[in-house]
Amino acid sequence: MRARHELRVLSVYEGFFSGGARILHSDVVLGLAEGGQSHQVLSIHGEVHREATRQRMEDDACYRALTSGGVGVTSLGRTAGLVDGTVAANVFSGPELAETARSMAAADVILSLKEQPLALLNQAGLPRRPVVVCLHRSDPENQGPALDELKAAIADGTVVACVCCAESTRAAYEAAGIPRELLHVIPNGVDLLRFRPDAAARLAFRASLGVPATAPVVVFAARYATMKNVPLLLRAARAWLAREPEGRVLMCGAGMDDANPALAADIASAFGTHRHLAKRVRLLGVRRDMETVYAAADVVALTSASGEAAPLCLIEGMMCGAVPVTTDVGDSAKIVRGHGFVTPWDPEAIALAWTAAVAGRAGLAPALAADRERFSRTRMIAAYAALLDGVHTRTSRLPAQPL
Repeated sequence: MRARHELRVLSVYEGFFSGGARILHSDVVLGLAEGGQSHQVLSIHGEVHREATRQRMEDDACYRALTSGGVGVTSLGRTAGLVDGTVAANVFSGPELAETARSMAAADVILSLKEQPLALLNQAGLPRRPVVVCLHRSDPENQGPALDELKAAIADGTVVACVCCAESTRAAYEAAGIPRELLHVIPNGVDLLRFRPDAAARLAFRASLGVPATAPVVVFAARYATMKNVPLLLRAARAWLAREPEGRVLMCGAGMDDANPALAADIASAFGTHRHLAKRVRLLGVRRDMETVYAAADVVALTSASGEAAPLCLIEGMMCGAVPVTTDVGDSAKIVRGHGFVTPWDPEAIALAWTAAVAGRAGLAPALAADRERFSRTRMIAAYAALLDGVHTRTSRLPAQPL
C-alpha cells in the first residue's frame, strides 16, 4: 500500500465554466495537493458555450489556479453548448477513450466533479479504479441521465463513495435511491484569510464604481441560469431601490453582463417604466476578486428557486462581512441561521429583508466573527483527505483491472 503522500488522484470535470461547484472542487484539489497528494485533472470539454458566454478552459480562473499550483490539467478537447449542465453527447471516440484510459491508469482514486462525467467513466474497457462522486446540488431529478449513470456505476461497484456538500444533498440523493452508506457529508468551506472583512478594499472598490461610501449595497453573485431566479432578484431590486435612493445592486457571474440579451430583457420586464432605477443596477460579469466585491457589500443575496445545496456565495459573502439574505433552498437556511435572513419567494418580502439586513449589519457582526471556523477551508480539506485515504485503504488490496 502506498503511503498517504503518494496517493494519486484524478479529478474528472465536465468542463471549466463559471460556477460554485468548480470553484469549490478546484480549491479542494489545490488543498489536497498542498498536503502531499498527487493530483491531476481531466476535462471532457476544452470550451463551453453557456450563460450567453464563451468560456475557454485556458481563460478560466480555476484552470489558472490549478496549473499555477502545480496540478496538471488535460482535456479531451471537446467544444460544447451545454444546457443546465447536461453533456451534449455521451458518445466518445477511440482517441478520447484512449486518453481517458491513460489518465485513469496513472491514478489510484478518481474524483468525479458531479455525476455528469460518469457518462465517460462508465464506458467499457477503461481501467478499474474506485470512483468518488462529488455532489453539489439538491435536485437529482433534474440532472437528466446523469442520475441513471450514477446508479449504474454504484451497481457495478465503480462508485464507492459520494461526497455531499450539504445535508440537503444527502437527503435528496437518498430519496432518489442512492444507498445512504455511500453518502458522506462534507460541508463547504472557504479560505478565511482571503474572505474576510476589509475596510480599505471596501472603500477602494466602491470608489472605483462611483458608489458612495455610505450607500447600501446588495451583491448578487450567480451565473445566469433558471434555477437562480434572476427575474425575482430584479423585481426585489426594483422594490428596494425605489425605497433606497442611494442603494446599489451589483450582479456578478457568467452571463451577468451587457452582452446577455436575456438578462437585458429580464431587466426591462422587472423595471418597466421605472428604468431610471435600473441605472443603479451594475452588471459586473465574471470576477476574479470576489473577496473585494463582497467586502464592499452590505448584503449578499440569493433568490434561487431550486437546485442549491450549500451556496458558496452565501459563505464567502458572510465571511467578508455581508449579511446573507436567501430563499429557503438546500442548506441555505441552516447556513445563515443566526447571521442573516430567510425569505419567501416574494419580491417585497426580499426587499424588506435587504433593508433589515443593512440596518442590522453591525449588530450581526460579532456572532458571525465567532462562527468563522465553522466555514473553514482547512476543516473541509482535512475531511476530504480522510475520506480519500479511507477509500484507498479499503480498495488497494484489490488488483486493478489491466488495460
